Amino acid sequence: MHEALTDHPQAGAAGAMLVRPDGGQQPSAWRFPSPRTALIGALFLHRRLTVQSTGTETREVDWAQSAALLVDRAAAAEIGWFDPAFFVYSDEVDFSRRLADAGWHTLYVPDARAVHHEQLVTGNVPARRIVEFSRNRDLYMRKHHSAASAFLVRWLTAWTYGVRAVAALVLPKHDAKRYFKHVSATLFPRRGEGLAEAAEEFNRSRPPAA
Repeated sequence: MHEALTDHPQAGAAGAMLVRPDGGQQPSAWRFPSPRTALIGALFLHRRLTVQSTGTETREVDWAQSAALLVDRAAAAEIGWFDPAFFVYSDEVDFSRRLADAGWHTLYVPDARAVHHEQLVTGNVPARRIVEFSRNRDLYMRKHHSAASAFLVRWLTAWTYGVRAVAALVLPKHDAKRYFKHVSATLFPRRGEGLAEAAEEFNRSRPPAA
């Protein structure tokens, strides 16, 4: 990734290919979220039209997942680093959006590979992570688009998870309850406790520094 950033002076960030522990590739770069990409997802065409982590050559993408992301310090400083309003999720999406707005771009570097041990949608993860994921997706939409766009994306995304939830009732190794949790968190992103509250609770439980 460092070599890719060196070879592309206008690149502000570079993301690796993510693979599962069994070696299978996971999507790790996408087009920026928008009502259009939400519609594509609702039609289940996202792997063809939204996922950008394809091919064997380094390429420009809209954004790459921060599970394995190298950032150019000068580019990050120019745009004011990561926005602390995003807790855990969508921070790299917002970061890449602001890089692009400032004339930088993000790279997908398939020669760099990192093992990713958990997926939010399919992994055995706490409900708080789903809440945090949904609220930050909504924050991104309201920050970079409009309230109307955010509303539309919520409903299109909830539809997508709803279809998956119904399918999970009959498909093996799929958790319908988890998909339904995504539906409710997507429709009502400001409800419930997320990881931010969990972090605050943990910090309050720690003894004060000496």
